[in-house]
Amino acid sequence: MNTLASILPAAASGAGRRSIGEMLRDWRMRRRMSQLLLATEAGISTRHLSFVESGRAMPSREMVMHLAGQLDVPLRERNALLVAAGYAPLYRERALDDPQLAAAREAVDLVLRGHEPYPAVAVDRHWNIVATNGALAPLIGDASSALLAAPVNALRLSLHPEGMAPRIVNWHAWRAHLLTRLQRQIDASADPALAALYEELAAYPTPPGVANVSAEPIAHHIAVPLRVRTGSGELAFYSTTTVFGTPVDITLSELAIEAFFPADPQTAQALRDHAS
Repeated sequence: MNTLASILPAAASGAGRRSIGEMLRDWRMRRRMSQLLLATEAGISTRHLSFVESGRAMPSREMVMHLAGQLDVPLRERNALLVAAGYAPLYRERALDDPQLAAAREAVDLVLRGHEPYPAVAVDRHWNIVATNGALAPLIGDASSALLAAPVNALRLSLHPEGMAPRIVNWHAWRAHLLTRLQRQIDASADPALAALYEELAAYPTPPGVANVSAEPIAHHIAVPLRVRTGSGELAFYSTTTVFGTPVDITLSELAIEAFFPADPQTAQALRDHAS
């Protein structure tokens, strides 16, 4: 596994001065749920939920976890909810090189190696690359050394004018795809670091040589492709995302593998030729 960055252990997110009721209400509103809907799905009375949100009732540890599950709150923020309610955090955050994550590291390594000769990367919650396979080199090309200094951010590397952006044929379509996806993550996680990353990426100018308007027809595609000019010619990819199922460790819950598949026979052949 070609490690470009590491996931460091960190303390559970602090709740600051916000009450557990305020935090639960924020998550409910973020999920666009009424008190009635959440209470019904959680199997509790609307009155009790109203009392919890207003601070007139303090939820038990089990109730905090039950409501967090109904609201699909990320593990990192479930710890914050527990702390706000006066309970100890439940979920641990281990470094990726922790011995207890050895099996998970091996699984990531197997997926990355098994995907060759096609590119694949493992990223953390902020899109920092933690591992790659050996097929990424044709995509990185002549990116700035500053963008390749750890921690390498996959989205910044993709859209920055000194990164892959000048060689992305359908830059406008790919940029729109990445920003839409990032916005969905922000909506789901309420992560301020992701919001800051979005603002940074959205402010990048159109790279020199890239048309102001993409003329790329999309009707014949099954998904938005990534089309990149490389030393092996123009390569086209579709991407998929793989995550760990039912994680109870924060690091694993936030780890994802982005795998790129050839979108045409020419790309597949070029990558096979490059690997050999």
